[in-house]
Amino acid sequence: MPLRQRAFSTSRRSLLIILTLLLSLSIPGWASQSQGTADSEAAGIAARSVEAMGGQAAWDAVRYLRFDFFGFRTHHWDRHAGHHRLEGKTRDGDSYVILLDLHSPADARQGDAWLNGEKLSGDDEAQRLDYAWSAWINDVYWLLMPLKLRDPGVHLTSEGTEEIDGTNYQKVKLTFDGVGLTPGDTYWAWFEPKTGLMRRWAYHLENWEADREPTAWDWLDWQTYGDVKMSGVRRNVGDGSERPLADIAIFDELPGSVFTSPDPLP
Repeated sequence: MPLRQRAFSTSRRSLLIILTLLLSLSIPGWASQSQGTADSEAAGIAARSVEAMGGQAAWDAVRYLRFDFFGFRTHHWDRHAGHHRLEGKTRDGDSYVILLDLHSPADARQGDAWLNGEKLSGDDEAQRLDYAWSAWINDVYWLLMPLKLRDPGVHLTSEGTEEIDGTNYQKVKLTFDGVGLTPGDTYWAWFEPKTGLMRRWAYHLENWEADREPTAWDWLDWQTYGDVKMSGVRRNVGDGSERPLADIAIFDELPGSVFTSPDPLP
């Protein structure tokens, strides 16, 4: 699984691994509606995980969210208005800033993009706006997946308990129905009964060989930010490598220039 910055691209591989779901844009109430299915035990685990992360009301109240994805790129997101700022560097070392209206349609994305301080236009701009959309989908799912368990098209099945390093975890299987670009993916999530927090996830992508082992990551460093909780470190169970979701912060207010200007942020 490639966990490095890719050049601007809208191919499936440029989305890293997630694109199973298109994150809903009903804000507030971002994770409140469900048209998926779940057995009673899995539904209870999913509900408890939201409460463990602060509860739905607390998440509905979160306006501005910032985080850095694995050192590749930084997001600023106005969850209520759908404004998004993405900045980082390409593999070639070029700096970019992309300002995107998340509520704009896929065939006419609205926003602006700069590369090395130069304003882009035409196809170059459209490509970068698509890149920002894809990065937002992928990176927010890595940050907030437990809030998305009851999204439309998500099917949850309890798989009982499994002992990991001496602790029994509740295990839930996720499959998908007609959502995202790769609905044939399968995920598993392990929840700590004592806290309700998700401690591990694993995935098997639809384009992988059937006998390939799922890739698993531990969700570490759960911390409280305002009234909600998030996990800031992902550790690969196979090789022990860690990837940070750094500089996580929640703001009640941000200057309007964050979502309008390519100038460096203070």
